[in-house]
Amino acid sequence: EKNGRCNVQHGNMRETYRYLTDIFTTLVDLNWRCSLFVFVMAYAVTWLFFGAIWYLIAYCRGDLDHLEDQAWTPCVNNVNSFISAFLFSIETETTIGYGHRVITDQCPVGTMLLLLQAILGSMVNAFMVGCMFVKISQPNKRAETLVFSKHAVISRRDDKLCLMFRVGDLRSSHIVGANMRAKLIKSKQTQEGEFIPLDQTDISVGFETGDDRLFLVSPLVISHEIDAHSPFWDMSQAQLEKEDFEIVVILEGMVEATGMTCQARSSYLAEEVLWGHRFSPMMSLAEGFFDIDYGAFHHTFEVDTPSCSARELSLAAARLDAHLYWSISSRLDEEPTLANQAAKQHDSGSANSTGGEPTFIVGEMTDIQEQSGLGELNGSVATDQSESAA
Repeated sequence: EKNGRCNVQHGNMRETYRYLTDIFTTLVDLNWRCSLFVFVMAYAVTWLFFGAIWYLIAYCRGDLDHLEDQAWTPCVNNVNSFISAFLFSIETETTIGYGHRVITDQCPVGTMLLLLQAILGSMVNAFMVGCMFVKISQPNKRAETLVFSKHAVISRRDDKLCLMFRVGDLRSSHIVGANMRAKLIKSKQTQEGEFIPLDQTDISVGFETGDDRLFLVSPLVISHEIDAHSPFWDMSQAQLEKEDFEIVVILEGMVEATGMTCQARSSYLAEEVLWGHRFSPMMSLAEGFFDIDYGAFHHTFEVDTPSCSARELSLAAARLDAHLYWSISSRLDEEPTLANQAAKQHDSGSANSTGGEPTFIVGEMTDIQEQSGLGELNGSVATDQSESAA
């Protein structure tokens, strides 16, 4: 299941005290079952603790021995058992104040304890309510409505081999300042023999051109051009089927409603990358608005795509361009030679025509040269005839 969580477990951690130095984040990171347990126990323990102290004060002062004595002034009125002391502790910390149990002015120790419980109770309220508020309003729930396509595809776009995946937002409220990042997670071994199990390589999704900053008003196809700087430069379709890697894609942005930063993650294994496929269109123009069919969000279809790598495709295109360049250059070199031959033949024909008789030259000429040559010859014949008539 793709839930954005990393499949990494930390073990043999000896410095566990570091979690207590940031107890607030530790409590927020707990699952809901543990968080609710800590929330209930924090209040129950403080109520029981101060309830026990109130009962101890009543016991030490002898208030429990003078319950029927009307002349005796107890520390807290109507505290005659541990249950009543516990109820007084709850009333004090939650500031309920029913009025039946109340502290008297004859107990300085009780006054100090009342102040201490009021201060500590406010701290407990602020801490626990803050933890629950942050946990409830965490923006990771907003990421549940940011969806990624089940597969990534490789096909040609603008005559270039590209790796593509689709991302969309199911809510009508937009993600402000959304930007996309991608990482290739793959084990590798260096030239010195060092083995790196989870090496991370950046996959460019338009950082140089600004295409990584998204306006996610409709589902978008994120494209990575496989060029010389891409980690897939030498990867062909046959090699893709043998590779073992994972592409992690990360979408970050600010939630429009709360202003909190949200991050959604997904990944694609090697077998989830479809070579020679393209995403099906899912947007159509209706009357005055665009209609998006999320039923086709994960759909792809096959297209004609070379099975070679992007490097081999680039070399083939370079060889084709070089062949066309030399072919055009050779033809341009031959055209001046043909023009010179035609000029020489025309000069010899003009020299022969000075004897008074027209001479027609038949040789290798282009259409334009042939038409111009015939025009000139016809003109010379007409001139000779006019001169003889005169």
